Amino acid sequence: MGSSKSSDNSDRRAKKGPSQRQLRVSENLRHELSQIFTRIDIRDEDLLDVIITVSEIRTSPDMRQATVFVMPLGGKNKEVVVEALTRHRKFLRGELSRRVTLKYMPELHFRLDETFDESGRISDVLNSKKVAQDLGEKPETDPSIDN
Repeated sequence: MGSSKSSDNSDRRAKKGPSQRQLRVSENLRHELSQIFTRIDIRDEDLLDVIITVSEIRTSPDMRQATVFVMPLGGKNKEVVVEALTRHRKFLRGELSRRVTLKYMPELHFRLDETFDESGRISDVLNSKKVAQDLGEKPETDPSIDN
């Protein structure tokens, strides 16, 4: 009986989402990493003259891992930029540790933020002729939308 109660608590914690501390640390890391990208030149040909947006950082509950969601401005060479950041993650982690005081600085894992692409796709679907027809509205005439 005792084991089912502990599994109930872990189920509730899993459904709640990140804690306030996780959210606060993640936002602090995001802000500082954005400052690092703005002010420090990383000597890498793949990152030369690339402006990087850090849209979100998600930390693990134990704060040992951090997934950094990035997107280069204009979306050019997305995969190349993520690979370059992954190559320099130890340097970036060291820079973060100089700026943010934490007991353990999380390991950084860079991922491409695909929410920009997803929001564009959703916008295209919502503006499609089929959706407008379902709503009983006259569809917008946009020659770039082919549905």
